[in-house]
Amino acid sequence: MSDMNTPSDSRPPKQPRTGLKTTGARKAASKSNRSRAREFALQALYQHLVGGNDAESIDAFTRDLAGFHKADSVHYDALLHGSIANAAAMDALITPLLDRKMAEISPIEHAVMWIGVYEFQHCLDVPWRVVLNECIELAKEFGGTDGHKYVNAVLNGLAPKLRAVEVAADKAAGGGGSAVAPSGPAAD
Repeated sequence: MSDMNTPSDSRPPKQPRTGLKTTGARKAASKSNRSRAREFALQALYQHLVGGNDAESIDAFTRDLAGFHKADSVHYDALLHGSIANAAAMDALITPLLDRKMAEISPIEHAVMWIGVYEFQHCLDVPWRVVLNECIELAKEFGGTDGHKYVNAVLNGLAPKLRAVEVAADKAAGGGGSAVAPSGPAAD
């Protein structure tokens, strides 16, 4: 087997993609506490959407999962309990942007959109582009093949309504208000 970095090889050497899995998603070691909280909240919201379980029993189960101690438990609590408490209002915001009935949306994409809407409305310390990117990453890692594109379209459509001042300032600064979020790791 030949070495990839020999002078006879005409291609440049492969650059390491540290912090990424083969899917492009970030490795667990490089994830922030909030990113971990979003993952656990996604799993908990999935249980709620699919099984109809109440928040307290889901919460107790999720806190016992391996790795939960590395998550931002306050952010997890806000996402889980806030999303379930505000589910009807969030669905009312999401529904006009859908091209199908809510019942036909994958529970993963549905839960990711809840997380995004909740953070847009209640986590104003997290920039809107970070919220968007984190939700896209969740959908890439846990959702269907093109689920992240759907999540991106819906949340990108809601951002100007839910974060109007921030999106307008971003657009005025040349950042564009409707561009696809960057695919690299978020800076939260």
